[in-house]
Amino acid sequence: MAGRFLSLFRPIARAVPEIKAAERRVKFNEKLFWTALVLIIYLVMSETPLFGVEKTALGELAALRVIFASSRGSLMELGIGPIVTAGLILQLLVGSAMIDCDMSNPEDRSLFTTASKVFSIVLTGVQASAYIIGGMYGSLSGSIGLIVFLQLISAGVIVLLLDELVQKGWGFGSGISIFIMAGVAQHIFWQAFSPAPAIGETHGYGFFVALGQYLATGQNLFELWLRQSPSNPSLLGLIATIVAFLIIIYLEGVRVELPLSYAGYRGFRSRYPIKLLYVSNLPVIFASALFANVYFFSQLFWGMNGNPPAGQNFWLDLLCQFKAVTTTDPTTGVATISSYDPVGGLVYYVTAPRSFLSVTEDPVKALVYLGILMAFCVIFSLTWLEVGGLGPSTVANQLVDAGMEIPGYRRSEKAVESILKRYIPAVTILGGIAVALVAGVSDFFGVFGSGMGILLSVGIIYQYYEILIKERAAETIPAFRRIFGD
Repeated sequence: MAGRFLSLFRPIARAVPEIKAAERRVKFNEKLFWTALVLIIYLVMSETPLFGVEKTALGELAALRVIFASSRGSLMELGIGPIVTAGLILQLLVGSAMIDCDMSNPEDRSLFTTASKVFSIVLTGVQASAYIIGGMYGSLSGSIGLIVFLQLISAGVIVLLLDELVQKGWGFGSGISIFIMAGVAQHIFWQAFSPAPAIGETHGYGFFVALGQYLATGQNLFELWLRQSPSNPSLLGLIATIVAFLIIIYLEGVRVELPLSYAGYRGFRSRYPIKLLYVSNLPVIFASALFANVYFFSQLFWGMNGNPPAGQNFWLDLLCQFKAVTTTDPTTGVATISSYDPVGGLVYYVTAPRSFLSVTEDPVKALVYLGILMAFCVIFSLTWLEVGGLGPSTVANQLVDAGMEIPGYRRSEKAVESILKRYIPAVTILGGIAVALVAGVSDFFGVFGSGMGILLSVGIIYQYYEILIKERAAETIPAFRRIFGD
């Protein structure tokens, strides 16, 4: 029976847009078609500018936008941020027993999905309103502001339905994973092959384009090791990107395997793997969402207070201090403000230095940022351990209910839990530290696509590899469908 909170969504369940789940087995090629179609629609939306808004540079928020599949000034302005935030909030409430919900009950599961959609749409409206009212698009008239708001709401609903289309069995994996992976890949490709002039240079922004220009003109290739502007892709960044991929792939395979045996079948043994990345990349997603919200709301509050200089508002200075970045039009010579970069306050220390030059200019900021990132990743890892049902007591109960025991110990939940407590909390903390170090240090060396983006994309690619192998096996050998539960 649904809890009181979820029951509130029963009357509006029919009014919420929905994609029906596949009632038949969708073939491999058909799933591939729908997945590709969802990806194409996302890419088109990310390049379609909002009517009435000028598409500008991403600024310091660029790396976090990559993670949330967001594109500045386009229909994908808000990306998957509202969907992820709504889902995580509800899961935290359910996991902490603040909301009664039995996920094994189809009615509860359906109402939970409806609640997630409603929260996503509401958060989309809140963020869209904040962008418009806070002056993120400059000064907009009432009619243009309303048009921009409706565009963002419509785009948010479309993204919600695209994600549901994939998750309801018409595609592979989830739409959110596809959007994140596409955003990271798009950013890496742009940093590698963009022909546009680099900031502060006459050569192309993309590393390989700049490399070709250096070779053609016979210039010193050592200049590509660290380019003039810290934000431009460099040889050091390329090497760091390759190393980061290899390290993350290695970490995905690190695990401790506990021996298990089946109580009802003597001699039949198995193993329970406890991965180093036990809670996966969720701590990084939580930390990214937190840092993005700190940046967004600090810039919003700073703008609402009239963009004051440092020293006028003590509490605002503790939260944020920004500096206007201007660009000059080469044809007209008119200088305009293109973005605001943080130069002080909390927001300054939750934005990563994204090049080796930036780290050497302010090593204190780099160390503080890394410390904050590690602390929050560990906190979120331990929190999700219990909220996500991954704690030692929960796992021990599942293993005992499945008829398993640890050889040499009596078959009881307490005995299994005592063994799991030796490994799971320690591995969870180490995993949180590991993902924070990889994401943070990768950014220090200017990796392509950001450290967090690479961390998430490797996990998603590994997940899709397993999904495609299973789907192809089930398609080729129908007997496997019973094994996979299809």
